Amino acid sequence: MSGFDMPIALAADFTILYEDESLLLVDKAAPLLAHPTGAKMEPTLWHGLQELLRYELLTGGQISLINRLDRETSGIVLVAKTAAAARALGCAMQQRLFAKSYLAVVRGCPPWFSARCEEPILRMMDVAESLVRVRQCCHPQGKPCRTDVELLRTMPASGLSLLSCRPHTGRMHQIRVHLAQLGYPIVGDKIYGGDGSCYLDFMEQGWTESLAEKLLLPRHALHASALSFPHPLTGEMIKVEAPLPADMIALMEEGC
Repeated sequence: MSGFDMPIALAADFTILYEDESLLLVDKAAPLLAHPTGAKMEPTLWHGLQELLRYELLTGGQISLINRLDRETSGIVLVAKTAAAARALGCAMQQRLFAKSYLAVVRGCPPWFSARCEEPILRMMDVAESLVRVRQCCHPQGKPCRTDVELLRTMPASGLSLLSCRPHTGRMHQIRVHLAQLGYPIVGDKIYGGDGSCYLDFMEQGWTESLAEKLLLPRHALHASALSFPHPLTGEMIKVEAPLPADMIALMEEGC
């Protein structure tokens, strides 16, 4: 069985961080998909939310994922439980009233305490050959974007560092692309940690000892750690944080 056929997530693994009558915030584990996709029969966050919010769905509610995370990115997902909440949160996001923070374990030890990357991003296949169809790249013809980065901790023994990243725009794979552009790719990143061959190997063979030696972690070490936004009913600012997951903690401890 190839990686294309194998289900990756075996359970809809998430925890509730905050809930009220109009919205829900959960901490999604990796490698859980947000929505069903393709032919793989595997649980997703969507399936888990359907079970959790069964009563709300039966009484006129809905499930709207306001922010999306990649399969391999863990952390905070905001869910609207009503159409009115979904509209209000969507408008707030368009007005850039959301503030998001991510934690990333990267290869290398930056000499700076903070950095900013404002390189435009577009799909690599639009301007060059790429082994991976979804790979993005920095290019002058791309869409404007900005990521602010702060160094939190270095682990010289392993050559790894912990960074806090705040994206001010929401381009596809933005943090992963910008960190690689800065010279500090995320640990476990099968696409941006090299030429993309690790991604193709994983999709063909699944997780192997060879990939473990190259990547250190079965998924990229990126975690959506904090989110703040105005409540759709009251306008009051809501701020929620999600603790660093166990696999990233273990990666850092091994590096000390």
